[in-house]
Amino acid sequence: MAAGPSAAGNEKPFFDRVVGNWTGPGEIVAGKYKGTKFVCTFAGETAGKSAGMALDGSCRVGLFSQKMRAEVRRKGDSFAGSFLDGAAGKGLDIVSGTIERDAMVVGLNRKQLKGAMVARLADKDSLNITVSVRVAEKLVPVIGMSLKRGEDTVTQTSLGTGFSLDD
Repeated sequence: MAAGPSAAGNEKPFFDRVVGNWTGPGEIVAGKYKGTKFVCTFAGETAGKSAGMALDGSCRVGLFSQKMRAEVRRKGDSFAGSFLDGAAGKGLDIVSGTIERDAMVVGLNRKQLKGAMVARLADKDSLNITVSVRVAEKLVPVIGMSLKRGEDTVTQTSLGTGFSLDD
């Protein structure tokens, strides 16, 4: 993605396409909880006047539900934001990012943990999300989600704060 003012408008079509309700299954594909399946429901929102977006909702495993929130805003030539309450809490910081047509790739950090999240719009009603972590010099996928658009409720709002994920 090009740097500077010419890049500033490139993300708006992507953010606009994420607005609405999304639901679908996910799975932890590596690590201690490998094989754990869950179902998530999110509302995609834009940031109003500033360039950015949020996915806000929850994921459920059996009877247990956990609030989830990811938000990202343009910061200079890149992006910044948080997953849950950011690295200062029990979440992750979004420290970089790019958007090209139908995909957003953001860098994730929490102390010594480094990773990436890819959100790809396969079509207007399908959003696939993969979260990977860096192991040695390789990115290893750990979480995958396949979301489908639900009943649309278009929401324009200011992005709020995230919340924490209990260990």
